Amino acid sequence: MIRSTLVVLATTAISALACTGTINSLSDVAAAVKCTTVVLNGFTVPAGEALTLSLATGTTVNMNGDILFGNKSWAGPLFTVSGTSITFNGNGHKFDGGGPFYWDGLGGNGGVEKPAPMMKIKISGTYTNVKVVNSPSRVYSVSNPAPLVMSDLTIDNSQGDAPNSKSNGIAAGHNTDGFDVSTTDLTIQNSVIKNQDDCLAINKGSNIVFKGNTCSGGHGISVGSIDSDVTVSGVVISGNTIINNDQALRIKTKSASTGSTVSNITYSGNTATGIRQFGIIIDESYPDTLGTPGTGVIISGVNFVSPQTTIAVNSDAERVAVNCGSKACTGTWNWSQLKVSGGSAGSITGFSGITGYTL
Repeated sequence: MIRSTLVVLATTAISALACTGTINSLSDVAAAVKCTTVVLNGFTVPAGEALTLSLATGTTVNMNGDILFGNKSWAGPLFTVSGTSITFNGNGHKFDGGGPFYWDGLGGNGGVEKPAPMMKIKISGTYTNVKVVNSPSRVYSVSNPAPLVMSDLTIDNSQGDAPNSKSNGIAAGHNTDGFDVSTTDLTIQNSVIKNQDDCLAINKGSNIVFKGNTCSGGHGISVGSIDSDVTVSGVVISGNTIINNDQALRIKTKSASTGSTVSNITYSGNTATGIRQFGIIIDESYPDTLGTPGTGVIISGVNFVSPQTTIAVNSDAERVAVNCGSKACTGTWNWSQLKVSGGSAGSITGFSGITGYTL
């Protein structure tokens, strides 16, 4: 009798997990996420509320419409998805953050409170073919629990390039980082990012690959800013196209940070044009730019390997700027596969270990 009951219970549990759950509003979420197939139809999330999907292991999610969010000044995030071995298919549909309601040229530095990040990704598996438009501030925060591949994504905050009535003549969008990453075993590939801040910002983690992406209008591809007691290692930045950014490639560490390391950062086959300030900048004086560098973050193994990375900077920009604290940049860095043209030469201070490249 007990055995029979257990079999019935087990069968019931299995059939429940094998169902398809459809989400047409927030009220559908709790039931839908019990299923291993979830269909996300288009709807508007009420202002001040979030769409949160805590998924069963092995779930497949298919977007079947666009998700919009009502406008309200609050902390966010607007969307969170978590789970292991997830297949998330956007199918070309979008999440619209309603950025123009929030944009005031200040981002997270003041003005109205803005939901940030807009999208919190806490899954392993795959996350593909999703569009995000008009994020209030930062777009993606990624903290996957196991390997994750994010591919064929679009982030389009280009509407924030123009000033509005609240931004005092500067771009209305601000702090619209594409991907803020603090994780391990992550690949982001074949995606398009149009924004007003870092295309990618790696804050900590290892085994991170960023390849085949196009970054337009922002602050470039960045490691950092690096806080205290942080490790970044095993980063590959390859085959990306960087257009009209302040920097092409940057490593920035906070001058006050201690106990941190940045190592084994490999660049290859990247192409950058229209760079406004620095082609390459490695600066240990953040939040200053080329100020007095700190010594508490040890940087090593920053290399440019084949195929060649080529960068063209504007006439008033610097090709390369390296600003290392005393004994904080170590080892030998091979930059033989880096070519930077235009602008002025720049400077390398506090470090003599770069080979294959001269100012």
